[in-house]
Amino acid sequence: MANASEPIGIFDSGIGGLTVAKAVHQLMPKENIIYFGDTAHLPYGDKSTAAIQAYSIKICDVFLQRKCKVILIACNSASAAATDLVKEYVGSRAKVFNVIEPVVNYIRETYHNAEIGLIGTKQTVGSEVYAKKIEGLGNGLKLNSLATPLLVPMIEEGFLQGTISQDIINEYLKKPMLQNIQALILGCTHYPLIKEQVEHFYDGQVTVIDSSETVAASLKAYLEYHLLINTSAKSVNKFMVSDYTSSFEELTKLFFGSQVHLENHKLWE
Repeated sequence: MANASEPIGIFDSGIGGLTVAKAVHQLMPKENIIYFGDTAHLPYGDKSTAAIQAYSIKICDVFLQRKCKVILIACNSASAAATDLVKEYVGSRAKVFNVIEPVVNYIRETYHNAEIGLIGTKQTVGSEVYAKKIEGLGNGLKLNSLATPLLVPMIEEGFLQGTISQDIINEYLKKPMLQNIQALILGCTHYPLIKEQVEHFYDGQVTVIDSSETVAASLKAYLEYHLLINTSAKSVNKFMVSDYTSSFEELTKLFFGSQVHLENHKLWE
């Protein structure tokens, strides 16, 4: 039986999942978070399904050893490739969340007879997980998906502002399948970092859906319903990586607005 004071484990291949971790922290500041960035294997978007599943199980072992009450897969590629396997592996030891299902639920409740756009990694788009779930809702929705593989390395290298990033973003968003849409799903947890540039391109004509906020709200609702919200006076956040880099540490500080210590934890010795 889970305990409210137990931590929430959140993982991604790199910095993208920090958008989810930050949203969770802002919405539930008393929760203890353990964040794992699998920097040795980033990006997940161009990895095979089998490889992503292997990385995910190894990271889940880390979280289970630390008695996490929730494991949140804060990566669309891993959510698409590994959710079912992770749920089977974890069993009743922790609740498993991903970043796809809360967004699909939001789309179901908000849109009818509309065209929805999606940008994501090759792995996420190629899996067709969003297409199958959204078109299966049966309320007249059509999903137009585009793989945008340059965006994650661009963001990981720190190109978040300026003409270079805006030009790359614009080239993708000008594609025909992303015209005449009512909303655009940012189908990668890195992409909220460039949300302003995406919104600038559409000039307020398209709603840009940030999965980090949607996922955090869904997680809070679950914890409240199951009486698992932490009420301790102070939270403790821990950050782990599979391959230490000073740039990752600096970006983590920027996200959380305070000094952080990265623990280097290799998945395979």
